[in-house]
Amino acid sequence: MKLIDTHSHIYSKEFKEDINEVIQRSKDAGIEKILLPNIDSESIEVMHALVKAYPNYCIPMMGLHPTSVKENFKEELATCKSWLDKVNYCAIGEIGIDLYWDKTFLKEQQESFETQINWALHYNLPIVIHARDSFDKIFEVLDNFKNSELKGVFHSFTGNIEQAQKAIDLGYLLGINGIVTFKNAGLDKTVGQLPLEKLLLETDAPYLSPVPKRGKRNESSYVLYTAQKIADIFQKDITEIAEITGRNAENLFKL
Repeated sequence: MKLIDTHSHIYSKEFKEDINEVIQRSKDAGIEKILLPNIDSESIEVMHALVKAYPNYCIPMMGLHPTSVKENFKEELATCKSWLDKVNYCAIGEIGIDLYWDKTFLKEQQESFETQINWALHYNLPIVIHARDSFDKIFEVLDNFKNSELKGVFHSFTGNIEQAQKAIDLGYLLGINGIVTFKNAGLDKTVGQLPLEKLLLETDAPYLSPVPKRGKRNESSYVLYTAQKIADIFQKDITEIAEITGRNAENLFKL
């Protein structure tokens, strides 16, 4: 199966004790590649170490996560930017706007988002968008770039059908993870109205474990459960879902 976990933080401290076993389980489950979004200056070294340990399997991105945008965001951006000429990345990510945890730095988040979009255009890389309680603000920024070559994915998509359609109309894919398996989330109803050619599979490990692993630490092998749920929604075989979403990932990230 062409399963690709397009968004996983398995370099984080939650995996410090058993990362090799986590990777092996991922391989055993048929996961072909794991894409690693960066968070901020503190995550770069451990992310690169995992990529070095598993070259061509763990694929890095570079970016500053919106929840890491504080008073020193320009220093953080400078650190991220300094790596872009040194390492091959598959995307600029994880970037965007998060108004769930804190609205204090909205202006700085918007500036950081725009700055990193310009990096993506310069390096001809897709963007991986974190949008939490912020679709309107995200779309305001993206509308400024709608006549550009910019492309990317709304990671961990949880919006409604109108927001999904707006993202697709702007040329973006939608990253679907364990939330689609949650009984009361309602995301399955939205996903069922979308074209499979616009979907990517992800875990967001160690967060958002799918049913039946909900409440436990998420890991890349669990993308299987999300793939199966999407197969059930579309009444297709899981191998077909893996093939289509895997091809979508390969095309977007040039894997």
